[in-house]
Amino acid sequence: MTVTKIDVRKGAYHDSVTLLQVSRTVAGTPGVSAAQVAMATELNVEVLTSMGFDIPDTAGPNDLVVAVRGDDDAAVAAGLAKADAELSATSKGSAGGFGEAPPPRTTGSAVRSGSTEVAMISVPGRFATAEALDAIAAGASVMLFSDNVSVEDEVLLKDAAAQADVLVMGPDCGTAVIGGVALGFANVVSAGPIGMVAASGTGAQQIMCLLDAAGVGISNCLGVGGRDLKSAVGARSTRQALAALAADEATSSIVVVSKPPDEEVLVDLEAYAGGLGLPVRWATLGAGRPDLTTALEAVLEAEGHAVPEWPKWLSDNDPEAGSIAGSLRGLFCGGTLADDAMLLAADALGDIRSNIPLRDDLALGPGLKHDGHLVIDFGDDGLTQGRAHPMIDPTLRMERIAAEALDPTCGVLLLDLVLGFGAHQDPAGELAEAIRAAKQSARTAGRELPVVVSLTGTEGDPQGLTRTAETLAAADASVFLSNRDATRHALSFLGSAS
Repeated sequence: MTVTKIDVRKGAYHDSVTLLQVSRTVAGTPGVSAAQVAMATELNVEVLTSMGFDIPDTAGPNDLVVAVRGDDDAAVAAGLAKADAELSATSKGSAGGFGEAPPPRTTGSAVRSGSTEVAMISVPGRFATAEALDAIAAGASVMLFSDNVSVEDEVLLKDAAAQADVLVMGPDCGTAVIGGVALGFANVVSAGPIGMVAASGTGAQQIMCLLDAAGVGISNCLGVGGRDLKSAVGARSTRQALAALAADEATSSIVVVSKPPDEEVLVDLEAYAGGLGLPVRWATLGAGRPDLTTALEAVLEAEGHAVPEWPKWLSDNDPEAGSIAGSLRGLFCGGTLADDAMLLAADALGDIRSNIPLRDDLALGPGLKHDGHLVIDFGDDGLTQGRAHPMIDPTLRMERIAAEALDPTCGVLLLDLVLGFGAHQDPAGELAEAIRAAKQSARTAGRELPVVVSLTGTEGDPQGLTRTAETLAAADASVFLSNRDATRHALSFLGSAS
């Protein structure tokens, strides 16, 4: 007989990354069979309910829920004690001695107290604008990692930054490399002459990792947020970032990477870039435009570099091309990689449904289910409220992999995995186990389920590119460094290689 304890703590806020780590520690307590420590947001309550925890209706998004299930009272008590110890450890600050100045209590005072040039802000979206404005007023550029910031606030922040002669990278800016320092989700790449401006996180990582594989380094990568090239924002930060790189002696050419931009914004931006005095090249996704890999290959050729054969690790047990019935199911952590795959797949398959659709009429409903071809971005704002990004906490995607394996309409799984700083420390083992289980579930039902992984990373990343790829290949996945090549391989099983 199991014992369950649910403790709701009013107004006890902790960030989602901290709570993910606490949850894992508590779940590892001897005798504990299930544990979740999370803010009681709507999404987290759904997750807790699906785990069998009955959360009181009085719990709200500003309340902390500690839920533990164990073999007996002693195991549950030990789990709760472990949660308390972990939460206490993360909450402790360093106390100053008598007469010492207290630590800064605001973002602005922290900027003013040192020689800070860039403030990285990662707080819930409703608090992010005030913190960013405080940093801008103190004279710092801002990397705004937070998502769920309104477009109106984004424009407000970027106009304030322009007046203060600083740069706002974001909101929802996941990747930047400045002066060789990686911020957010970023990979270990060599220094070189190519500067990057990125209205995309995983798109920037894909480009910089392909450059690294080609033996070409970058000077800086300045993120600007995924909406910057939309009409409502008007490329405000992209123009500033282009000007900053054009003035950088270490930069000889620039690549602009973007999710599908609004056409009129791109046209104006191309005209602006033409007057900067150094080559600006484009990896901007959209119908009729090159995919990320093809765009990068054009950059290499223009810069006089050879285009290498991109690394791949093929499964020995892949079925024959065109032999699989069913639909493409793309389950992505990176929104730009999902866009890239959808654009490629749509040319071969037609309509692809998604939570980030290419057309509004292709939007998935709340359950994100459909019998046809679909691509889901698990890093979209709607799926990250109150929880860590799936590159840190892949729980929702893992659950969906298992569900797709049981769905007879699923023909092939296309996944991404992004390595580097900020990402899960060792994602390959968990994903490999999920792939093995999915393949076995399909096999039990009399189906073959090919799995293809687009792996973004470098040998210098903490997780190791080859080590990760070989772990996934050992689980019978075919693995590709190029997102284009991964997508084409997945389509080939359906007889739809582009």
